[in-house]
Amino acid sequence: MELGSVVEFLENKTILVSGVTGFVAKVFIEKILRVQPNVKKLYLFVRAADIDSAALRFQNEITFVPGDISSEDLGLKDSNLKEELWNELDIMVNSAAITKFDERYDVAFGINTLGVIHLVNFAKKCVKLKVFVHVSTAYVAGERTGLILENPLDGASGLDFDAEMKVIDQKLNELKTKGAPQKEITLFMKNLGTERAKLHGWPNTYVFTKTMGEMLMQQSKENLSLVIIRPTVVSGTYKEPFPGWVEDLKTINTLFVASAQGNLPCLVGETKIIMDVIPVDMVVNAMIVAMVAHAKQPSDANIYHVGSSLRNPVTLVSILDYGFVYFTKKPWINKQGKPVKVSKIILFSSIASFHGYMQIRYLLPLKGLQVANTVFHNFFKGVYNDLRKKVKFVMRVVEIYKPYFYFNGIFDDTNTEKLRMTARGSRTETDLFYFDPDSIEWRDYFMNTHIPGVEKLLQQKRSFPKTKVFRSGHVPSDKTITDRVMPMTFIQSSRMGNTHFPVSHRDKTYFQRQRLSKMTLNVLRNQIGAAPICCWKPMSGIYAL
Repeated sequence: MELGSVVEFLENKTILVSGVTGFVAKVFIEKILRVQPNVKKLYLFVRAADIDSAALRFQNEITFVPGDISSEDLGLKDSNLKEELWNELDIMVNSAAITKFDERYDVAFGINTLGVIHLVNFAKKCVKLKVFVHVSTAYVAGERTGLILENPLDGASGLDFDAEMKVIDQKLNELKTKGAPQKEITLFMKNLGTERAKLHGWPNTYVFTKTMGEMLMQQSKENLSLVIIRPTVVSGTYKEPFPGWVEDLKTINTLFVASAQGNLPCLVGETKIIMDVIPVDMVVNAMIVAMVAHAKQPSDANIYHVGSSLRNPVTLVSILDYGFVYFTKKPWINKQGKPVKVSKIILFSSIASFHGYMQIRYLLPLKGLQVANTVFHNFFKGVYNDLRKKVKFVMRVVEIYKPYFYFNGIFDDTNTEKLRMTARGSRTETDLFYFDPDSIEWRDYFMNTHIPGVEKLLQQKRSFPKTKVFRSGHVPSDKTITDRVMPMTFIQSSRMGNTHFPVSHRDKTYFQRQRLSKMTLNVLRNQIGAAPICCWKPMSGIYAL
């Protein structure tokens, strides 16, 4: 199959992207706008409530579409907008997901399962649609071991979508009938998700609900040209738009941060376990190339593992060592202005040995401090609270990530490799759309790109620890930092030719930020009404709203 030029294909195309506040979507949008400024139109689907107009128009090429993918027809109220989308869309990309491992079952199910079906049903009404791209996760594999193939999930372990929906509705009705407070409902629904996931062989609510969504999508796609991208653990950018862009402190980033701050003395896991890590820009490049390939020639070989475990594996022990070496050479400075001395994380191969160590090293001293506080009138209260917080954190990390520290699967990427080979043999711009994990030298990547990116993000979070949400009529100052991110100014920066604004050079970009933030805030203030809005947030080197 001849792929041809990806850049030429993207020209004059109309694309809808969901999940635009997520990391993968941000990198995807930036890439599209940078390599092909003549894309016809981008519809960016955002969750919003009570918005007066049907969409937030931003320039001629970009439209923010407010809605809710957990609702039929994506919650779009404007019939004219729906008709416009059905008649104009060439490509749909779904990157929307609840990625929290222990989210409420009903919430995760609504986005990761129901949302996917609603998007597919909407896509089937689009008369010009060439391809639908869905970003899944490689860990829909559950607890399988060995070589995991790029196969569909049609017969996944007898999962019954309707039964799960009934369980959710039944439990919610029971809780509401007895007048349970919201806090109790939230806790119950979180536990329910974990319980149902483990019952069916998945480690957490996130991958369980993603599995059901992917399975149902395969069953209901009909003649839709469908591409499923299954990335592994997504890490910071390898090259573009700049090296070391990191968006959150989850998964492996949790390990680096905790190690730097001296809060992670030990973990559980096999010493030879492979942590399948892949930079986000490689995920996005694979998405784009697969999108073009299937738009030109639909194929049943439509599932792509995007990872590194088969071709260029890196072990959990190596990753922990990279963090230790980095923060030994460049220690984290604590709130008291003193460098934190790091030590190697002890890795226990069994849960029993881990709990034994925690009992002797931390839990018994904790009980001793508790007794001492009783006798000496809370004299050791500060020490006790610090140690208790540390123990709670370690136990939480082990609880959440234990399945991945014992995961013995290797993700086959035959389809992805065929895609790479096809791109190399065509006129495809492989220098722009690189996604070969074999090109990564892991020590160099972690020591000089990824961990410095994590460190920068951690510094930003320490500089701006608290966030606020503002409502219409209360426009915050340009210095205000909030957690909610809409990539409106991020997109504008690409249009202006300023793809990224390094945080360390804020003074050089003050004019752009000042002008852009006021304009964006005015648009939001006039359009959103009573809905929450937000202001500037530094995104590890990129300013966005």
